[in-house]
Amino acid sequence: MECVVKAKPFHLAWFLQGSSAQAWGHAWTGHIGDSWMQPELFLNMARSLERACFDYVLLEDSSYVGESFNGSTEIYLKNAIAVPRQDPSVVAALMTQVTSRIGIVPTFGTYAYHPYLLSRLMATLDQVSEGRAGWNAVTGSSDFAAMNFGMQGMPDHDLRYDMADEYMEVCKGLWGSWEPGAIIADRKSGVLVDHTKVKPVNYQGKFYSTRGPLNSGPAPQGQPVIAQAGGSPRGRKFAAAHADTIVAHVKGTAGMKAYRDDVRKHMVAQGRNPDDCKVLFLINPILGETMEDAQERRRRQLAHAREHIEERMAHFGKVTNIDFGKFDVDQPLPDDVTTNGHQQNLEQYRQMAKGRSIRETMAGFNNVDLSVELCGTPDAIAAKMEETMQEVGGDGFLFSMANVNRRTLAEIEDGLVPALQDRGLVRKQYEHKHFRDNLLAY
Repeated sequence: MECVVKAKPFHLAWFLQGSSAQAWGHAWTGHIGDSWMQPELFLNMARSLERACFDYVLLEDSSYVGESFNGSTEIYLKNAIAVPRQDPSVVAALMTQVTSRIGIVPTFGTYAYHPYLLSRLMATLDQVSEGRAGWNAVTGSSDFAAMNFGMQGMPDHDLRYDMADEYMEVCKGLWGSWEPGAIIADRKSGVLVDHTKVKPVNYQGKFYSTRGPLNSGPAPQGQPVIAQAGGSPRGRKFAAAHADTIVAHVKGTAGMKAYRDDVRKHMVAQGRNPDDCKVLFLINPILGETMEDAQERRRRQLAHAREHIEERMAHFGKVTNIDFGKFDVDQPLPDDVTTNGHQQNLEQYRQMAKGRSIRETMAGFNNVDLSVELCGTPDAIAAKMEETMQEVGGDGFLFSMANVNRRTLAEIEDGLVPALQDRGLVRKQYEHKHFRDNLLAY
């Protein structure tokens, strides 16, 4: 009798490219140029992904207009590259009100918020969502963003993480300033809060200080779910210390497994159970009714990327703080170019370049396939996702699709997810009420 090994279920989430005009210049985006101010697309997305039982939606963000290409904002504004972009706290709050189970995870930079303000904001989001709020904790990477908040520029890369470690300590202290059972709500005695269970924090650190306690009251989850994208060695150490879920962009199953194993090793060193943090890998599945249809879609996506090299350089320059406009694109990127921005992105670029020109590298340095190539029918992609997770070991996938529209959402909700559910790879209903509990369900 043949022994059939049952596949381990995995988690699904969506990495949304900011609360902004989505997929400008791509097909099927309709009237996005006129309608982006009203977040109906994002509310539809939240409803759709909740029906598909996704764990969460992460709202990526940046707080400046890019000008890292030719020292100008022109290419960013003309092509809607991460601009205009609305404050994610507002959009996230609206998304919580049209859903009841899916986690909502806005991005906030530690450089832009005092820890007391951030702690209060996130506790409030957790309250109004009844325990479904998460925070994508970022340290920032752009000097332009820093200048918008009165700074001369960003601190050095590793120092930002040293500051963020202390920042997290402050936030956790503030979230813990309300003990369980502090709210009595006893109408007979007239007592709402037991004052003995609400404590000041009185934190005085190297970088931050606060008195506390929070005046917003307790968060239903104790503290919001923490998401992080630790790519560099220092970033991985930070993520291992604090994150409940990690955004990972690593090429190929071998690299994915090595990344996950490394983060889990860091978690053990921090005294944490590595199963308490879910590593989700970025993917961009390209679906078709037939394999031929899917391959044609992929060909068009790759052609679009090759035809818009300057836009791709501008976007890559925005996250690495490198002005690719000042280099000869038909020559390799000089070896002495470094970044105080996203170091992993530059490292991936150099690994792929191997002496090739910037133009050649950018043409091949595609974000079409992301961590692993997924192209085909829903069932074929489901099979590939299952195979990948078995090789990597877990914990799931984070969808990051350039062409976000209602058609894309329908293909995932009604095409791919049922194929995954038929294989027993993802949930058919939520196990719990709170976001963190659903993350830890398996």
